[in-house]
Amino acid sequence: MGNRVQAGTPSGVFDKAHRLTTAGLLMLVTFIAFESMAVATAMPTAVTELDGLAWYGWPFSAYLVASVVGMVVGGDAGDRRGPRTALLVGVGVFAAGLLGGGLAGHMALFVAARAVQGVGAGMIAVSLYVVAGQAYEPALRPKLFGAISAAWVLPALVGPVIAGLVTTHLTWRLVFLGLLPLIAVGLALVLPALRALTAPADAAPPVPARRWWAALTGVGIGALQYAGQRLDLVAVAVGAAGLLALAAGLRALLPPGTVRIRRGLPAVVGARGLLAGSFFGMDALLPLTLTQLHGYSPTTAGIPLTAGALGWAAASQLQGRRPDIARVVLLRAGFVLLALGVAGTALVAVPGFGGWPAYLTWGVAGLGMGLGMPSVGVLLLDQSPEHRRGADSAAFQIADVTGSALCIGAIGVLVAAAASGLMALTTAVLVAVVVLTAVAALGAVVAPRAGAGVTPPAPLPGATTLAAS
Repeated sequence: MGNRVQAGTPSGVFDKAHRLTTAGLLMLVTFIAFESMAVATAMPTAVTELDGLAWYGWPFSAYLVASVVGMVVGGDAGDRRGPRTALLVGVGVFAAGLLGGGLAGHMALFVAARAVQGVGAGMIAVSLYVVAGQAYEPALRPKLFGAISAAWVLPALVGPVIAGLVTTHLTWRLVFLGLLPLIAVGLALVLPALRALTAPADAAPPVPARRWWAALTGVGIGALQYAGQRLDLVAVAVGAAGLLALAAGLRALLPPGTVRIRRGLPAVVGARGLLAGSFFGMDALLPLTLTQLHGYSPTTAGIPLTAGALGWAAASQLQGRRPDIARVVLLRAGFVLLALGVAGTALVAVPGFGGWPAYLTWGVAGLGMGLGMPSVGVLLLDQSPEHRRGADSAAFQIADVTGSALCIGAIGVLVAAAASGLMALTTAVLVAVVVLTAVAALGAVVAPRAGAGVTPPAPLPGATTLAAS
């Protein structure tokens, strides 16, 4: 078993034994989140300067596809050599991608740099779970995952604005290069804790074929995204090929029974995909709905997304203060709130209501994510043995990306159908709401399966007991 950083009864994620580790992890999460939120703002200027407008979607797709490979590589490295090696390599690769993107003089180099960033980001995302499993006692994990969720809020609020100001008044290259020293600070904070974390004694031998399955999965996701952007025979062929590639890759990468949401770890991984698919599917559609149906400006249309981010952060903090409540109870409550929030968003497509209901409904959906996402993270670590924690964390992240890609791809087909005159945009929005609400409702039904065989951690000193029924 790996060494623990702390000894005795834990008091909090910012106590003396954990504060540097927590600060370092949160800084890494924050800067990766900032880059994710800010890059879309800088991208139009970047591709114009690099004379690559025809390649506009490639930097996004390259990052997404490569991140799946990074997740598997990071998971395997974490299981064989421990989280220290995986996180150090991941941060180094991500930093190399930032440097390459900021210095790129040709669009092909820029796309390649984004792919390198994706590999690094995937390795870091998986390594965070492995570090959490070794460096934090079970009773502290709800608070840690609540803090990690909250670390995405500030980038969501200010990332696009800062990136816009930097791009307009300085250069888009600083959106990439400016993060390098900050990434170094985050890594320096977490290094002392990483030195105390070791590889599992019973580590499984490497399976090189997993990386090829990960690449195939990434290609499948990219193909589905591309198919969702057009509505013709080419899209049908590309989409079918993407589904086949995705199915083949996921079969080798996800725990057996994930698609059927079998009790235990497969249900945990499946729940992560359902949460991400329902929320991010609607998150992608909502600004378009408000601008096209109600004439909102881009800034005004983004306010409901901010409400969702704030709701997510608030609920994440709330669940972190109640480690005595069973995680499956919080997970089911999160799915219910998410379903209500998505379903309520249908009001923006009803004539006479305008777009104002989205300001409330998307805040409710954010509350659901704030309860659900940290809960599945805790359940993953509870059910994953230490020698497989890297591979299981990779499957967890892959389910997130896949669920999001499938739902966003479906939304893309509906929007393309509306754009081609096959249906009204209002109808497309309502159909999307029905589908995404059904995804969240399915999660609420199957949520209890994610807790099979798990004993909730003992509450922290001073915690109030609350029945989990």
